[in-house]
Amino acid sequence: MNISNHSRRETKQPNKQPGFSLLEVLITVVILAIGLLGLAGLQTSGLKNNHSAYQRSQATLLAYDMIDRVRANKNIADNYLFAFMEPADATAIANCHKIVGCSADLMAENDLFEWNETLAANLPAGAGTITSAGTTFTITITWDDDRDGNDANNPTFQTSFQP
Repeated sequence: MNISNHSRRETKQPNKQPGFSLLEVLITVVILAIGLLGLAGLQTSGLKNNHSAYQRSQATLLAYDMIDRVRANKNIADNYLFAFMEPADATAIANCHKIVGCSADLMAENDLFEWNETLAANLPAGAGTITSAGTTFTITITWDDDRDGNDANNPTFQTSFQP
């Protein structure tokens, strides 16, 4: 009888604390949730920065588009200046989509109109100006990157060229 009592004692499991593994799972879930929230924040920040870079690229392309237009109509480059006509005041000229039937002055006005329309369509609150100092022209484009309506923190792209 002693042998059988002895074998029962050896096979008996020591008492475990109930609920301990449930606490470990709860802590793991909390840590995982915090990590996933951090990952979502990083992805949101990356998307915002990527969109800002896209808008800066659009501003660069639009500035160089206007530089090409001014250089193509070099004889009256001063008609593209902000002092001559604000791009927002320019109107579309029907016959200026082809060279025949459009004077250089009308081409400049049509170019300003198309540029202003493209700025407004591709950049939020996009606006551009063209100024000169001697023979050097400067194109400045601003837009509302964060769309908060505050003009004080809007990014600006500026480039200078000679026609």
